Amino acid sequence: MDTAVMTPTFDRTAEDLGNIVELGHVNVRVPDQSKAIAFYLMGLGLTRDPYLMSGLDNMWVNVGRGQFHLPTTAASTGEVVRGTTALVIPDLEAVLKRLNGAKKYLEGTKFSFREAGDTVEAICPWGNRIRVHAPDADKFGPMRVGMPYVEFDIPAGTDLAAIAKFYVEILGGIAGVDSDERGPFAWARTSAESKVIYRETTKPLPEYDGHHIQITLVDFSGPHKKLLERGVITEESDQHQYRFLDIVDVDTNKPLFRIEHETRSMRHPMFGRTFINRNPDMTNRNFVPGYEVGLWALN
Repeated sequence: MDTAVMTPTFDRTAEDLGNIVELGHVNVRVPDQSKAIAFYLMGLGLTRDPYLMSGLDNMWVNVGRGQFHLPTTAASTGEVVRGTTALVIPDLEAVLKRLNGAKKYLEGTKFSFREAGDTVEAICPWGNRIRVHAPDADKFGPMRVGMPYVEFDIPAGTDLAAIAKFYVEILGGIAGVDSDERGPFAWARTSAESKVIYRETTKPLPEYDGHHIQITLVDFSGPHKKLLERGVITEESDQHQYRFLDIVDVDTNKPLFRIEHETRSMRHPMFGRTFINRNPDMTNRNFVPGYEVGLWALN
């Protein structure tokens, strides 16, 4: 019997997820649900969750296997992510056409959009930056509709390696520092198909306004203990969830950047929910039975 060990021909590390297995949602409060509908549903072509938050005070919007959460705020200005949320949506020409059609409902707001190389860049009515990519198996794997990354702008001089170290040593994730044509950045994997990115900017940043992201952990209690010891837990939500505000330097506990992480366990009742995604090109005039459902992954 031949007992020789075969030499691996695959990069097995490419399959590793680390402790963070889901980037569940990006949450920004909005002052006007009708304008949110015009931008996120009519313009971008995304899908309102048909089961939860179906009233006038909140809207959950499905993006492949992730979501935007858009609760209503009494403030006249909505919350704005200090950075850019990336989406993958098929057919950028159709995206441009839909955004142009939504324009009449968003006059007098911060709404805008433009082609930018091989992407479409859009600004929501309150200033949130959205970068839309076409599906690309080399860049985004099988994702056809989804949220591949959230990129945060951080003050110039912030220690990128320290941000990556926080995700590795405190949250148990896979993270690092890399560089591209726009310069160096820190990154952390947040699922098989998504990541968060931290990129330095010299532009002035607004004060943090309360927007947040939601992640899910395999080891839920280990990071909780480490965060609790450092005094950065800000909410003990329930059995399945807690929150923290600051990414801190592991060695000094000095805050590096503020972005609330709604942190869930895999036992959370909503982990792994199946989201409905519609085909935004389907109308009552071109309806074909069976084609009204959008596919979130490439074949």
